Amino acid sequence: MAIIVNGEHIDEALVKQEAEMIRPRYEEVMQDLDSVAREIQLHEWSRENVIERVLLRQEAWKDAEPAPIEAIEEELERIRPEAGDGCDGGPAREQFDEAAARKEIETRFRVERLIRKISGKVAPPKGKDVTEYYKKNKDQFWREETMRAAHIVKNLNEGVDEAEAMKAMEAALAELEAGTDFHELANKYSDCAGNGGDLGYFPRGEMVEEFENNVFGLPVGAKTGIFRSVFGFHIAKVLDRREAGPVPLNDVKGEIEATLLREKQERAMEIYLDKLLATAKVEHVKEGGAA
Repeated sequence: MAIIVNGEHIDEALVKQEAEMIRPRYEEVMQDLDSVAREIQLHEWSRENVIERVLLRQEAWKDAEPAPIEAIEEELERIRPEAGDGCDGGPAREQFDEAAARKEIETRFRVERLIRKISGKVAPPKGKDVTEYYKKNKDQFWREETMRAAHIVKNLNEGVDEAEAMKAMEAALAELEAGTDFHELANKYSDCAGNGGDLGYFPRGEMVEEFENNVFGLPVGAKTGIFRSVFGFHIAKVLDRREAGPVPLNDVKGEIEATLLREKQERAMEIYLDKLLATAKVEHVKEGGAA
């Protein structure tokens, strides 16, 4: 069944294409419906998506403000095929419909501009909204215990003399105990030199068991002796520890603000499309027949 939106004929094939595009995500969230009900719902949602896009495009073309000609030409040049006969699998330049391509590019620019105008009218979330969201969704902002550590490592493999590797580690440990800076020694002795051996923050389960067993029980600032893992010999230093618990609001404020703003923009777009639908003339007709 075809659709006519404000006099514009929309082929049913577009609805089928939309259905196949959204099917993976749709089936993931609609597992509770039986197969027949799922297909009916999928088709209805796909048809609604196509109608909304058509209405948005139609509205975008009503804007008297010209589209950015230079940007359109740049995009057209980017997608324009090189001159050729198409025998290499690419389209020949003479087969390229430049007018259609230019119209499609301009449509995209116009629709994007319209969406920006709608979104731009949305006010940023207020501080109280951010705080309320944080309180209601604290589980989202829970973090596991994490450790920040640095290490000096000598990797072991078939081409490495184990005794020589241990000798180098013992030399590093001796300098460390004599007061030399750990990061300096990491850059001097480690097979993973650079950044002072800093591994950043990591939770339990991310590092190999031998490494975790040696560092997670230490206080900040403490150092291990030489120990071995599946990778080789290590000396580690604990740089910082973050206990398990909620992430402070200040650490996630920006993330929450972005989430709330995006939700408000999406709602604004829904309201805008509802208004377009309320005044649109949408007809469903059988192919070759009447409504």
